[in-house]
Amino acid sequence: MNSNFEDDDDDDDNIDTLKDKYLVFILAKEFYCLEINYVIEITGFQKITEVPDSIYFIKGIINLRGRILPVIDVRLRFGFHFKEYTDRTCIIICNYNGINVGLIVDSISEVAVILPEQIETPPSTNKMNKSNFLSGIGKTKDGVKMILKLNSLLDQDDLKNIDTNLNLEA
Repeated sequence: MNSNFEDDDDDDDNIDTLKDKYLVFILAKEFYCLEINYVIEITGFQKITEVPDSIYFIKGIINLRGRILPVIDVRLRFGFHFKEYTDRTCIIICNYNGINVGLIVDSISEVAVILPEQIETPPSTNKMNKSNFLSGIGKTKDGVKMILKLNSLLDQDDLKNIDTNLNLEA
């Protein structure tokens, strides 16, 4: 396995290097993941400024190197109980539809390759819960990983309201 990266201007090669890769994180002792191409960076937990009249799962905003970003507590978004933030708590900075947003998670696990043939459709449920946020279930040798559907997790109306109120840039 070659761990050296070559500087290549070919965008197709860059897309291929991200194909089938997922950032795996832990939330309430379960493994979830996001397609790596949405992830900009991972940062440790930092001071969050609360925004008045925000939706319960939007914890507020952070200043990341001069850029103001909204931050969502994924635990609260899923309807889980709030858990105090620790030194393992991370913020995953994602870009979705031109809006940068931070996702608070319990901890980061790994970057995993999950091939299309390893992904199954999530089971349907009778009530609104986290299964509505899943695009698939990845089966790996280490167990299952729930693949998030970022467009459901990041309610566009909520993010647009924050974006409009704070004049955030992507």
